[in-house]
Amino acid sequence: MSQTSALSETIRSVCVYCGSGCGTNPRYVEAARQLGKDLAGSNIRLTYGGGSNGLMGTVARAVMEHGGAVTGIIPESLVAIEKPYEDLNELVVTRDLHERKMLMFKRSDAFVALPGGIGTLEELVEQLTWVQLAHHQKPVVIVNTDDYWRQFLDLMEQMRAEGFIREGLEPAFHVLEEAASVVPFLLAHGSSQAVSSLDHLA
Repeated sequence: MSQTSALSETIRSVCVYCGSGCGTNPRYVEAARQLGKDLAGSNIRLTYGGGSNGLMGTVARAVMEHGGAVTGIIPESLVAIEKPYEDLNELVVTRDLHERKMLMFKRSDAFVALPGGIGTLEELVEQLTWVQLAHHQKPVVIVNTDDYWRQFLDLMEQMRAEGFIREGLEPAFHVLEEAASVVPFLLAHGSSQAVSSLDHLA
């Protein structure tokens, strides 16, 4: 068995954070479709927020159209707002957001952030915080489609420059410019290795 094959077995499910809207740039939708197709092609389950709209629905639809498996996890309070994707392999309705986020964490071997809004940002920052505090070492990947995340990455650099992210406590993550790079990257790194840091911003 090759090293890549062995590592790929450790990536069974990837949690994708992204917008419940599509945004104004069509490349965001293209990125979601590409990621979904690639996850399905590598037999990696998608774990996501369960909605049928926006980039959330796009990535889930792409996984299913290419024969992949999808688990959607949505809290009761958002069922009427985000319209659950009812044709998923598995749809879990939780009592609240906290239960949803913990279940998404437990069921995922890596985390990927596509463009999105406040909810996407909050979920991404939570994973970066947990990595920073050594709560886990699962890979966290930011897909910087058309430089969407630039201001966030600049803010992270400012935090480091001003001493709020101290040496030895950098949150480990990796930035990729193209969605097509995500699955090859995860397969190469496996699920137990924290990757990169703020060094890529210097």
